Amino acid sequence: MRLLSTLGRLRRQDDEEGFTLVELMVVIVILGLLATVVVINVTPALDKSAVTKAKADIATLEQGLEMYRLNNLRYPNGQEGLQALVAGGFVKRLPDDPWGNPYRYAVPGANGQAFDIISYGADGRAGGENENADISNWSG
Repeated sequence: MRLLSTLGRLRRQDDEEGFTLVELMVVIVILGLLATVVVINVTPALDKSAVTKAKADIATLEQGLEMYRLNNLRYPNGQEGLQALVAGGFVKRLPDDPWGNPYRYAVPGANGQAFDIISYGADGRAGGENENADISNWSG
């Protein structure tokens, strides 16, 4: 009886199911390839969304500046800056651009504009291309 019991336990151990090391390695490689494909496809979308957010922020600040002008018959001067919009209650708070830098405000603006609101892009410096390009209320 005891021998049959031992043989029964051995058979159960042989019948146990599990994954081999090779199977686990194949799954890990496949997951790595899928993650790479996702990262390659998502990164450009993140850059595009940052530019879209910056344009939306600039449009909101422009509206605040127009409301300020209607109430005060002028735009805030360079010393007052965009902070005048918060002080006057025209915007709740000043957003930073998507790259964590403050928006720049200049009066008078370039290209005949009354004012400029500018984000210097991902690099935080004037000029640049692609994600480093400047975004402003007059740059379209």
